[in-house]
Amino acid sequence: MNFENEYQQCLEKLNWATKQLQVEVEPEKLAEIAELIVQTMTGPWRYFHTPNHIFEVGGSEDAIEVLAALFHDLVYVQVDHSVNFNLSYYIAPYIQERNGKLKIREKNELPNDWTFEMVASIFGFVAGQVLLPFGGQNEFMSAIVAAKVMELFLRPQHLFKITACIEATIPFKPNFEDGLTVTEHLYQKLKETNTKLNFNISNAELYETVKKSVRLSNRDVSGFGSPSSIFLDNTWNLLPETNHNLTNGNSYTVCEYRIALEKTEGFINYLNPNFIFRKFDGEPNDKSYKIWIEQAKKNIEVAKIYLGSKIFTMAFIEALSMRMGMNIPLSTMVGELPSKGCIPAHLEDFLPEIYNPYKSQNHLECEALTLLAEGRNNNVAYDMRNSPLTTFMVRYLGFDEIKKQRKRTNDFCQKKISAEEFIDGCNQNLVKTLVEGILDLFESRKQAICGVKKEKFIRLSCYQNH
Repeated sequence: MNFENEYQQCLEKLNWATKQLQVEVEPEKLAEIAELIVQTMTGPWRYFHTPNHIFEVGGSEDAIEVLAALFHDLVYVQVDHSVNFNLSYYIAPYIQERNGKLKIREKNELPNDWTFEMVASIFGFVAGQVLLPFGGQNEFMSAIVAAKVMELFLRPQHLFKITACIEATIPFKPNFEDGLTVTEHLYQKLKETNTKLNFNISNAELYETVKKSVRLSNRDVSGFGSPSSIFLDNTWNLLPETNHNLTNGNSYTVCEYRIALEKTEGFINYLNPNFIFRKFDGEPNDKSYKIWIEQAKKNIEVAKIYLGSKIFTMAFIEALSMRMGMNIPLSTMVGELPSKGCIPAHLEDFLPEIYNPYKSQNHLECEALTLLAEGRNNNVAYDMRNSPLTTFMVRYLGFDEIKKQRKRTNDFCQKKISAEEFIDGCNQNLVKTLVEGILDLFESRKQAICGVKKEKFIRLSCYQNH
């Protein structure tokens, strides 16, 4: 989908939503808003948080949910490394940067503005507060933009509901110390804000607003309740958003790729599947909620096996690469990514068939190995769908041995042991096999440079030595 198509789709959603809310807006104004949204969401580092994402999150049945979704990811400081210049017009009167951190201006610096007061109240933020990257910073500033952009034509009650929905997209929040869930706490804040600013919204409407926010929030994290292949597709789309060096698939180093995987593994290990999806007064129904939670638990466990195996493999290749230098591209060690009309030689082409390969011991291992071998659903420009080298390592060593090696992997990555110490502690037949495969890959490049017809160096078999 190109910019023009995304712009038209965004404009159609704005037109539909405003008509549903029975408000009149000049076409030129809606066009301006659509351009603001799509231009921001198609920034150079946006791979997952794109126009397609906000269209999916908004659904197609409720105008408030559609509008909230269009704005909910506009500000994403960790991805964009800044606030889009066009958005700063709306944010600067209320937010300032101090010592590398963003904070709400002090009370005497803030303008007298009921719109901002409403957003801050719903979020539970106060003047002078430092905004935290994973504590609602992006959602808060996105809600400010949404409220200020639409305050000229939407009623205060509309802005109130849209802000509530955006607040609910702050992900993975645990229950509060008083036992309230994050959704119950949001309901309390909505009641307080409604009273404080005299919006006169009925309790029934507040209930419906919270349900809207739950639906939006759950669509925002729906990937966690999807099949593992889709969950990992989303994970791989997120990787380059915060690891910008991955954008060129043939130049990032083994170390850079390994670090990106480790950051993702750390996030996965932190997640509590019980705090991913939201529930309030029968929304969603018990059956759907239970299915999502169970799938999220499974996805997290499969991802741990999948990522742990890839990290061990990358650390192994990284340790070998350090015999040549300190910043060796991954493509140098294992081969370049396939490109249109060109399928370059790859390390797995020069690895032997494994005699008596490892068999998965349970359904989680089976699914992880299938994903490694057959690949995720979709291609990404910076990486392969499947993981043939990690598949080889798993089939040679088994998941149990790789799991045992993970502490040593961490010790190597944290420089507690040297590259050679790490290699020495690995299966030496495997080390010999991988070294010979890399040398054969290098030989194929030598022959290509010399103009010799390419050949495959295939060994007949490789016996495991557990």
